[in-house]
Amino acid sequence: MNYGKRKISKKQKEITSKSTMQGKRVGVRLIKAFFLCVIAVFIIGAVGGLIFLKRILDNSPDISPEDVRPKGYTTLVYADDGSTEIERFVEAGSNRIYKSIDEIPKNLQHAFVAIEDERFYEHNGIDPQGILRAAVTGLASGGNFSQGASTLTQQLIKNNIFPDFVNEETFYDRLERKIQEQFLALDIEKQMSKEEILEAYMNTINLGQNTLGVQSASKRYFNKDVSELTLSECAVIAGITQNPSLYNPITNPEENAKRREEVLNKMLDQGYIDQAAYDEAMADDVYARIQTVNSQIGEDSPYSYFVDALSEQVINDLQSKLGYTETQAYNALYSGGLTIISTQNLALQQICDEEMNNDSNYPWLKEVGLSSYALTVTRADGTVENYSEGHVEAFRAETYGSTEGLTFSSEEEANSVIAAWKASIAKEGDTYDESIILTPQPQASVTLMDQATGQIKALVGGRGAKQTSQSLNRAYTGSKRQPGSCFKILSAYAPALDTNQITLANVIKDEPWTYSDGTKFKNAGNSYMGNITVREAIANSQNTCAVKTIQQITPDLGYEYAKENFSMSTLVDNDKYEPIALGGLTDGVYNYELCAAFASIANGGVYNTPTLYTKILDHDGNVLIENPSESHTAIKDSTAALLTSAMESVVTSGTGRAAALSNMPVAGKTGTADEDKDLWFCGYTPYYTCCVWGGYDDPKSLTNIDTTFRLRIWNSIMSRVHAGLETRDFQMPASVEQKTICTITGKLARAGSCPSVTEYFATDNVATEVCPGHGSVDSGDSDNTANQDANTSSDSGNTDTGNTGNTGSGSGDSGNTGGGSGDSGNTGGGSGDSGNTGGGSGDSGNTGGGSGDSGNTGGGSGDSGNTGGGSGDSGNTEGQ
Repeated sequence: MNYGKRKISKKQKEITSKSTMQGKRVGVRLIKAFFLCVIAVFIIGAVGGLIFLKRILDNSPDISPEDVRPKGYTTLVYADDGSTEIERFVEAGSNRIYKSIDEIPKNLQHAFVAIEDERFYEHNGIDPQGILRAAVTGLASGGNFSQGASTLTQQLIKNNIFPDFVNEETFYDRLERKIQEQFLALDIEKQMSKEEILEAYMNTINLGQNTLGVQSASKRYFNKDVSELTLSECAVIAGITQNPSLYNPITNPEENAKRREEVLNKMLDQGYIDQAAYDEAMADDVYARIQTVNSQIGEDSPYSYFVDALSEQVINDLQSKLGYTETQAYNALYSGGLTIISTQNLALQQICDEEMNNDSNYPWLKEVGLSSYALTVTRADGTVENYSEGHVEAFRAETYGSTEGLTFSSEEEANSVIAAWKASIAKEGDTYDESIILTPQPQASVTLMDQATGQIKALVGGRGAKQTSQSLNRAYTGSKRQPGSCFKILSAYAPALDTNQITLANVIKDEPWTYSDGTKFKNAGNSYMGNITVREAIANSQNTCAVKTIQQITPDLGYEYAKENFSMSTLVDNDKYEPIALGGLTDGVYNYELCAAFASIANGGVYNTPTLYTKILDHDGNVLIENPSESHTAIKDSTAALLTSAMESVVTSGTGRAAALSNMPVAGKTGTADEDKDLWFCGYTPYYTCCVWGGYDDPKSLTNIDTTFRLRIWNSIMSRVHAGLETRDFQMPASVEQKTICTITGKLARAGSCPSVTEYFATDNVATEVCPGHGSVDSGDSDNTANQDANTSSDSGNTDTGNTGNTGSGSGDSGNTGGGSGDSGNTGGGSGDSGNTGGGSGDSGNTGGGSGDSGNTGGGSGDSGNTGGGSGDSGNTEGQ
């Protein structure tokens, strides 16, 4: 590089030239202008932000201490006529009893502060450190800002000043409310002391079991005044507030125990308690005490099963449809002054109540169950011990070798066992506080629904006097039971018909069979009918045919229809296997959901969400929710019509004949779980759908006791419900047509060569193949419709009682499947002992009536193989 004098001089001139200096000045000016613009934008933004903030703050409501204290109004519930009051959710009924801060123990105050707002006594309404912590946690978790940073003051303001925040639709709405909430928190902290704020908060919060505030919670869980709570009990209550359902100490004691431990740990870390107090609280068996109190608490007028279910549905809908928090939903129901128009029809409810409590509808064997037992023993030295029904059950099994669990032959036996158990633990100087709740067994439940709307018109969750509100509701979400053969319709036959994979005329061989993995199962009575149509398989509830059907359509499709189309919410992935065809489920089903599923078939394939109310109004008369039921097409109208026709055969000639009404057609399906532990009948008329469950609370076989009482209950209710109603018939849609088919092959009948019957088909799945024929046959009555075949005479084909139920037609020996004369090979018609599936003479192998002792699937007097009514040892455990 050349650094000579001439070169350097030239370089200096270039640097100091006028043009160069002007360029530098322009650059400097541009940089200055840029920074000035940035500053200007910042200032303008800041000013704009301040103006925006000022406008939001100016729109903030003016509040006083009175505004943030809890308030309440009575909620009224009316029947479906909209004018008859049936229940009140009153503020006192919600057990809100206001307590001053001086009446609330310090441990409870500190417990809430420790778990909800540890810097409550230090901040001035908002907690910058908590906000920063929540922000950092949210960023670290990939943008999940679920961890709250609201102080107790902010929570109090949100619940009592901004109850409509659930209706916020935009980010601006939420931002505005949040800014105002923080501003008002700062403001209210200037007007109220920390003690006053904490007092208002602890009298506002939802603490589960329909309790609002710490006094009602103390009474509900411990049956004592809040001032008497121990440290352990304080931690239980403080642990509920974050999620009252999840941390409910009665229904979810394990989850509450985790939360209680967290509360105690925070109290210890923050210096509110010492290690000795912590250890003593952790050692306390507080949940046994809670269960004891739960069994003792009764109300003078407990809510009915219908109202219990209604309260649950309203609270859930306020959250799911309007976005309420659980606390807000409880507040709205129990102290929000709502008006609720229910779907309950008082006349229909009375019928259901009366028949459900009519002992003549139940088995001759009336036993009792120890539904709840609680004993608090105070020893002479002052120590307290708590016991429950589990102790009695264990004592009974060990002492008497009983396998009956908590079921007793009589109240006297139950009380005798309880007395013997008490004697085994008794000590001199003991005092006892005891609660015993006995219920009649077997139990039952019923749901009555208007299929056209999805409205539940009546609901009864148990037999016997209801002793407490929110008790076990066997008709709603309180009890899942195995549905048995009712599920064949939903998981096997409905999807198979709906996807055109079968028709009612298809012939299936009813024979010993296994699941695909080789597991064995059997028909009721271990009897088999040979080649039968799908209609006959449904009518007689043959297990083999249902399993063969689901093997054809796949368990995945069956599960999809039951879970999605018929909205059976209790199904889990483990139910995607072949036993779903027979109702073999992991958890079981709810009565009201099974009723809604069958109601969708009655409603032409349209499913309506089961509802217990039609309208909810707020305290000012504004509509909150109206017509909450949602609808979707579950199956084609043709499929619904075919299933209805087939299930009419269940009642006219199958396993449900005892459900028949004198003035109205009935379609339905029986269901029986293994060993007769769960008994069902789900049936409907053109007016209503009704589902009845029967069984023991502590599952026990009803074999050789009475397996038909579910049908007596159903019939006694529905005969009264339909008294005076105009007779209607089920309507066939245009998507269904009739064809004459061969009763042997299920193909189109060849005139003069086939025993025949008229069957229904979906227009998009009509039989086209013609039967080759079976020689000369008497076709005198060949055009009888399949579901009307029960009107012929003779004893053949009986599945319950009486003489009706031929699967063929005519009299004499017509309808023979195997040819020949006399009694051999008959499937249906004929007189005398006709109806034999295996041919031969005499009484062996009867599928219908007859007086023989072997192989009867229906009525008759024999002891072997009966699936329906009749005398002897009828009522096998599977397939009904």
